[in-house]
Amino acid sequence: MKKAIILLSLAAIAAAPASPVSSMAGRYSKHFQSGMVDGSKYWADDVVEIVPVDAAHAFFRAELAFYNGHSCSIAGVAKAVGGKLVYSEKQPSYDGGPTCHLTITTKGKSLLLDDGDGGCQSYCGARGSLSGFDLIPLSSKRPISYMTRLKGSGEYKQAIADWKAGKTE
Repeated sequence: MKKAIILLSLAAIAAAPASPVSSMAGRYSKHFQSGMVDGSKYWADDVVEIVPVDAAHAFFRAELAFYNGHSCSIAGVAKAVGGKLVYSEKQPSYDGGPTCHLTITTKGKSLLLDDGDGGCQSYCGARGSLSGFDLIPLSSKRPISYMTRLKGSGEYKQAIADWKAGKTE
């Protein structure tokens, strides 16, 4: 009887989906040709990094490039909710708009960032958006080889400080 319970428990653990904190951890990137309004072309990169903080939270950083040199740049500590990572700021946007609420998940063969109502628009230039951004292939995922430098960065330190101070959930 004890063996059967142990085997069932092990089967349940094996069948449980992996936490998005551990399953999404890594560096995702896409190198692509973009353009300017004058017709000139240039090479750009989209990069998303996800680093476990604890079993239920992950630091993330997204640097995304858009047409005409516009970009989105956001970093914070997101919480695992179901199969997603969810970043929520507690303070309203500086312009009185909706509060920034961003989800990070997978969709098909891509990593998906989505701020739904556009509450994170202040992190983007005029042609950038975090609404339904799903252009980074999951196949680009790599381990982060520069973890010491990343954890020493101002973005990482500020995100951890804000999270510990309760400014984000």
